[in-house]
Amino acid sequence: MRQRAGLRLAPVAAATWAAAAFAILVPVASPWLAVTLWATVAAAMVTVLRLGGQGRVSAGPRPDRLRVRRDRLRRVLVIFALAAAASAAAASHVAWSLPDRADVAELALGGGRAVDVRATVVGKVERRADGSLSFDARSSRVTTGDEARRAEIEVAVRVRPDDVDDLAGLDVGASVDAKGTAQPARAGERAVLVLWASRGVEVRQPPVGAARVAADLRRGLVGAVRGLPGEGAGLVPGLAVGDTSVVSPTLDAAMKEASLSHLTAVSGANCALVVGIAFTVAAVCGASRGARVACGIGALVGFVLLVTPEPSVVRAGAMAAIAMLAVLLGRTGAGVAVLSTAVALLLVLDPWLAASLGFALSVAATGSLLLGTRPLATGLARAVPRPLALAIAVPLAAQLACGPLLILIQPTVPVYGVLANMIAGPAAPAATVLGLAACLSAPLPWLQSGLAAMAWLPASWIAATATTAAGLPADAMPWLEGWPGAVALALLGLAIGLAITLARGGTSRRRFARVASIVIVAVVGGTGLGAGALTTVAGRWTLPADWSVLACDVGQGDAVLLRSAGAVALVDTGPAPEPLAACLSRAGIDRVDLLVLTHGDLDHVGGLDTVRGRVGTVLHGPTDADAAELIASLAAEGARTLEVSTGVTGSLGEARWRVLWPKPESRAFPVGNDASVVLDVRGGGIPATLLLGDLSASPQRLLHASGALAPPYAVVKVAHHGSADQDAEIYTRAQAAVALITVGTDNDYDHPRDEALDILRAVGARVHRTDREGIIALWPSAGDDVNVWRERGG
Repeated sequence: MRQRAGLRLAPVAAATWAAAAFAILVPVASPWLAVTLWATVAAAMVTVLRLGGQGRVSAGPRPDRLRVRRDRLRRVLVIFALAAAASAAAASHVAWSLPDRADVAELALGGGRAVDVRATVVGKVERRADGSLSFDARSSRVTTGDEARRAEIEVAVRVRPDDVDDLAGLDVGASVDAKGTAQPARAGERAVLVLWASRGVEVRQPPVGAARVAADLRRGLVGAVRGLPGEGAGLVPGLAVGDTSVVSPTLDAAMKEASLSHLTAVSGANCALVVGIAFTVAAVCGASRGARVACGIGALVGFVLLVTPEPSVVRAGAMAAIAMLAVLLGRTGAGVAVLSTAVALLLVLDPWLAASLGFALSVAATGSLLLGTRPLATGLARAVPRPLALAIAVPLAAQLACGPLLILIQPTVPVYGVLANMIAGPAAPAATVLGLAACLSAPLPWLQSGLAAMAWLPASWIAATATTAAGLPADAMPWLEGWPGAVALALLGLAIGLAITLARGGTSRRRFARVASIVIVAVVGGTGLGAGALTTVAGRWTLPADWSVLACDVGQGDAVLLRSAGAVALVDTGPAPEPLAACLSRAGIDRVDLLVLTHGDLDHVGGLDTVRGRVGTVLHGPTDADAAELIASLAAEGARTLEVSTGVTGSLGEARWRVLWPKPESRAFPVGNDASVVLDVRGGGIPATLLLGDLSASPQRLLHASGALAPPYAVVKVAHHGSADQDAEIYTRAQAAVALITVGTDNDYDHPRDEALDILRAVGARVHRTDREGIIALWPSAGDDVNVWRERGG
């Protein structure tokens, strides 16, 4: 009964979420929505007051029954009024900010305008797959041309590391001037503009005060673990303060595959642990209840400041406070009521959270722990000892709740996720506490080193768990993409929950529900595991035996395999090792005879660790210091390295390859996209193939003007994942039968852009893209045609 009463506020949170989502996705309608909802609140409150007045004059047995009904109706109307009021407040927030957001967005209409933004960094500076840096900032002034406007809006900034004048000073709290081109952000995003700082970011003032202290402490912890061996060293800052800057791409991918990536993000669990420690220490010292609560709140505020008070961390702190309050009250119903109230309040204060997947995951995880853990533990206790049942129930509840949302990011289900969390979970608190202690002991280097070494032990255990789980066969069950996949997985999660919680016996309806749930879980689980095996252990049996060109599905990056007479070439390695490893495993590739690194961006070299020690020859273009170090490491492992430019040729099995770009010692195009290695490969079973790297329109024009192309081409790998910066003439000259676009699902760049797709359609090319079709295999057919096989679509 108490739990049911606590659930009464859930509709308030749901309604506020729906209203906020509608308001931010259709902002022009937010004023009308707010007015309508406020009018609804007024009508509901008038009705409640009238019902209350009627209830006071009632008397007698029959009126008592009427009074009970009126009381119930009044409670429903009060909840309805609260839901409408919170929804109206969220819509009003969007409507209030609409003029300022619209005015600033006008500065970027059409994209490409030069914009100068003065802002304060409010989010972590993170490295993206293409090697650029990304951070959120709060602007104070926006300038375009001679027009300057004072505007306090959110701006998402992207910049290359070389374009930042003081990289060490770029941290949360820093004041910066970012100059480049801007575009309006997508509908529903908190940021108004996405600024590509092509003209650089100037750090006007590094973080000061508490922000400076927190930044120094975080950097001190990163420095303290640098000398420690293995992958566990990089995990310590991530577990303690959410700093993943030294987590290797290999381990990062393994953590995601093993469903352990939440451990390296500051979550409600981290915050609850910090609060719990402070609360316990205060209790041991004999502090009063009020003092203990004050210590817990103080510790939480300090932890948020240390980690960086960005929105995701503040949300985690709020969720931790809710969970702790529910535990202190000893009532899950009260916890759900507090959670619902907090969700509604957060959405009123920040309506753009309604479109945040991180916020949805935080709410789902907290709600699952409050509502799902006890029933699941009770059901599991029928088969296993109760302590083990509880240990399984906690990660299982979280995975059942969060899984459908995670499908929207990656359409796979981690088969060993619950087991990996059970194994790694006990080590996480120790690593977090010891890592946090090491972070705070920066003034005493000898103590910091010792604590960091102690934190390294449990962190290494977590890293070993992740890599082992990710290396097991059929570790990821393929699933439907998008919202259909999310709904399907939610229904499967419901079936799993019913199969566990419903006891044998009972009414015929309960027996039917239990049997049906078990059948659904068995059928879907067996089918999914079989599909997972086909993409790993038996994956090579599902690919066409005669493929000669294979575009790997590695997300937002390039990785293309070429095969002739048993010899294999790999053109780029994608943004991370794990997707490439899965593709090579499925194709049955153990060794790469020729590795072509078109240029040094992370989305082209990030998966390099997968093929280290298994490469014969490496072709590359001009390099900067980082790329040169990468090439040198491959040479140290036995690979022959060769810098190439226009005119260099060679063989792959019975096929011939020819380098069409870059020009030797050209100063016109710097190292990077426009100096990409462009290859012409044909013969020996490989259809005439043109691989354009990441060239932009300018070098494309020079390339086709040079006469180096040898059309017609059966296959053209479209430049730069289908960006808008394309030269239509080069595709017209190439006469491509098939246009291959290697691109990631729902990428931040909106690749492939409509402009590129229009060009390809105009020249009559058949467009195939990895984000929708997965792995794409090609091989020549009779005449000049080419056969195409798609992982999704056949």
